[in-house]
Amino acid sequence: MEKRTLGELEFEGEILDHLEKEDHYVRRTNKDFDRARAMDDEMLLGFLEATQPDEVATLRRVFGDRYAETVLNCVNRELMKPSRSLIDVLKNGVDVSHVHLHLMYRRPASGLNPALEAKYEQNKLSVAPEVWVSDEERIDLVIFLNGLALFAIELKCEADGQDYTDAMNQWRQERNPKDRALLERAGCAVLFAMDTSNVYMTTRLAKERTAFLPFNMGCADGPDDVDTGAGNPLRDDDYSVAYMWEDVLKKDSVIELVSQFMFYERDKEGREALIFPRYHQRDAVRRILADAYVNGTSENYLVQHSAGSGKTKTIVWLAYRLASLHDANDEQIFDNVVIMTDRVNVDRQLQAAVLALDPKAGMVRTLDASCTSADLADALNGNTKITVTTIQKFMYISDLIKRSAKTYAVIIDEAHSSTTGTEMASVRSSLMIDPGEAATEQDVIDAELRANGKLPNVSMFAFTATPKPTTLQLFGRPDEHGFHRAFHLYSMKQAIEEGFILDVLDNYTEYETYFQLTKTVADDPRVKQSDARRRILRFAELQDANVAQRVEIIVEHFRENVMGTLGGVAKAMVVTDSRKSAVRYMQAFQRYIDEHGYDDVHALVAFSGKVTVDGATYTEPMMNGFPESQTPDRFDGDGYNVMLVADKYQTGYDQPKLCAMYVMKKLRGVNAVQTLSRLNRVPRGRRDKQTFVLDFANTYEDMRKAFAPYYKATMLANTVTVSDIWELDKRIDAAAVFDPDDVDGASSILLDPEGVDAKGKRKLDNVMKRTLKHYMALGTDKDKREFAKDLRAFVRFYEFLSQASGFSDEGLYRKHVTYKVFARYIPRTARDTGMDLSALIAAMGFKQRKVGEHKGEKLTSKPFVKLPSADRFVPKDEDEVELSKVIDEINSAMGTDYDTDVAMAAVMQVINIMMGSDKLRRSAKANTEEEFRLSFESEIKSAMVRSYSQNKELFSTLLKDDERARQVFDVFLHSMYGQMRGE
Repeated sequence: MEKRTLGELEFEGEILDHLEKEDHYVRRTNKDFDRARAMDDEMLLGFLEATQPDEVATLRRVFGDRYAETVLNCVNRELMKPSRSLIDVLKNGVDVSHVHLHLMYRRPASGLNPALEAKYEQNKLSVAPEVWVSDEERIDLVIFLNGLALFAIELKCEADGQDYTDAMNQWRQERNPKDRALLERAGCAVLFAMDTSNVYMTTRLAKERTAFLPFNMGCADGPDDVDTGAGNPLRDDDYSVAYMWEDVLKKDSVIELVSQFMFYERDKEGREALIFPRYHQRDAVRRILADAYVNGTSENYLVQHSAGSGKTKTIVWLAYRLASLHDANDEQIFDNVVIMTDRVNVDRQLQAAVLALDPKAGMVRTLDASCTSADLADALNGNTKITVTTIQKFMYISDLIKRSAKTYAVIIDEAHSSTTGTEMASVRSSLMIDPGEAATEQDVIDAELRANGKLPNVSMFAFTATPKPTTLQLFGRPDEHGFHRAFHLYSMKQAIEEGFILDVLDNYTEYETYFQLTKTVADDPRVKQSDARRRILRFAELQDANVAQRVEIIVEHFRENVMGTLGGVAKAMVVTDSRKSAVRYMQAFQRYIDEHGYDDVHALVAFSGKVTVDGATYTEPMMNGFPESQTPDRFDGDGYNVMLVADKYQTGYDQPKLCAMYVMKKLRGVNAVQTLSRLNRVPRGRRDKQTFVLDFANTYEDMRKAFAPYYKATMLANTVTVSDIWELDKRIDAAAVFDPDDVDGASSILLDPEGVDAKGKRKLDNVMKRTLKHYMALGTDKDKREFAKDLRAFVRFYEFLSQASGFSDEGLYRKHVTYKVFARYIPRTARDTGMDLSALIAAMGFKQRKVGEHKGEKLTSKPFVKLPSADRFVPKDEDEVELSKVIDEINSAMGTDYDTDVAMAAVMQVINIMMGSDKLRRSAKANTEEEFRLSFESEIKSAMVRSYSQNKELFSTLLKDDERARQVFDVFLHSMYGQMRGE
């Protein structure tokens, strides 16, 4: 027999007292427990008689003295059927001899049916301590709903030297999954392991394979933090887990969990699992519902839930509840719920989950990317309660709901898809998106909402792990300090601490690339310094020697450190900075694998569209040998373990087997977080995953800074004020580009309630072209850039203010609509492509150097992000400098020790010696250039030896390093070959 300690008994007693006195539980004993059927017979029969007297009377007439035993056996048989479950029986009842019996009454969505409300109130909760489920097994507490065993709790008390982990071990090691009360589906639905500080739960007992999830509130680090970490907050006067009996186990909560949260989900293999919400999922849904109950459609909501939060299921529960939410006057708040997502297969998952909660016909409809505008209109104007569609349809849906008299709840699943091309230029400009980040579908949504303001018949519910400043401004709520923040938070920190995701910076290695540049022509052309530097570094980045060295590091690191982890199924992603780069690395990757005879590394490539490299055209399907729609599934299988990507699969792509990432691309801000976070998923049933990041383009400190705003709560540190608008207005007026009469005339045309007809369009076009002449007459290019920046900032800030605070001013509004149109007429400055520097320079002596390893360093939070202000920041006009100065600057940064001119003179001396070689000249005339290379390389060392006395320092280095020497002189092979042939 198990020995109980005094501390645990006291803990149990306090829970029982509260449940009985405060929550009106009926306290029962082990004697009342029917072990064979896992029910309290008396409580079940009493519930039936109190709520369904007519049905009970009918059954008594049919079965006489056998009534009770017959009903109990019938209920038990239904519970034990493979096609049914405890949750199903509670939700849908049973039939006994053609008489339907309800075993639970749901809470009505409105107060319009007093009879149902009365039935709901007659649901009975009871609790029994120390319940013997077998001769050897005793459960500390069992919770019953209308006599059916629903929850079982194992208690531990830290004062006795035991905690929740001992309770979990007790479930795993000392409880039999075949006991009737613990049978999957038919027995207790949820098993809790609880001490005075933590709560964990499982819905399936499977001996040592039993998987427990935390059911904790989250714990703040300090008084100013929102609950951000794992665990529960300390309480001065009660246990940290008191929320269990003060909230979770209350009758309303228990019935809500059964009827509106718990459902069975089928995985890819067809296995069903009972889904029970984690604490933050339940809390988010309930808080949002409570707020919408009071505020109707007047508010928007931002939910900042980290990866690993179970966001898809939270969206399902929220959508399901919003579809039937009524206000205090019993009026339905939302006529339709729209879920918008861009994640592959999520639309079908959402539909399946909603139908599992409520299989009513017409409850949910999924419209994929192939659906037409007529399909969407039909769904939104019809009786479908929940419509699931792609986020790319947002603009059309926005237009539909603006013109509708119905009310809508629009749930936006984090929009990851990068959106590029000329159609995104205005979105990027208006939202001031960092040039280093790709514009996403979320940015399109933000721009649309900001331009149109808050619609009175629509509430938006935006889910994201990484809210941008614009999103915080549009969806966030100001806290007591005036900072905009999410309505609900489940932080990255908590997800990491609870084991749902991994800290991807926990094993991070920095590499730096060193090389030597030289001019290959006598001229010294003048170039724009920063542009030339960018193009030179880009040129060096894709040099064969550089790519080959990096590929060697990647392949060998993957084979030695990554490939054997996760039982041999670990995978890696190589992040390149362009489609051309992806092609080059893929070619080098395959070449290296073939040369070394490796048959255990198999790569595929992922990029969009076509790209031309060295005169040949490449596509993803062409290089992989199968359609790009198959890429995710092929990579998930056993055939491939490395994926090289260019702006694809870096966001919104879940592959738990990804363990390593090799980065060749500059990353910043949200883009850095989302890219590296592809590694953070934990495979089901595996806690041994380790991540690796080898970064050739960024520093560890840069990545820490990128993650810092999203580690805990993200807050908007500033906002747009009216003074910003007036400051911009003064600057625009001072430029005298707009004639006030033209502004009045143009805005009158644009604001005509009948719309803009053909005549109005001609007038408007004339006004804009007349104004454009004034703009083009501004002094310098810098003056034009400053004016254009101010103009776009005015449009952006006015829309922010009108959306966020209801600000309005007729004069400024007329300017706003006019400026917004004129902004399209301003010619965009094309990027100066400059001269082709690849013909003027050579890069050699490449070396990859490991400069830092970071393991086990903890992320820190710097929660504030900022909107752009009205202050000007216009890049200054660059002076041109000689190409040699740019080369010197880069070489200096590379840490090379040789004076460029001296080194170049030394190399040219060797070339002159080689040019005098009759042997080489004969070889050049008799052979192809590739055949000539053999003679050329064989002469290098002897020519250097002849020049050694004059250039000891340089040549002592090159003579010891054949590879570097080959790279240095290979630059001149082509020109020497031509000269020797007399070409």
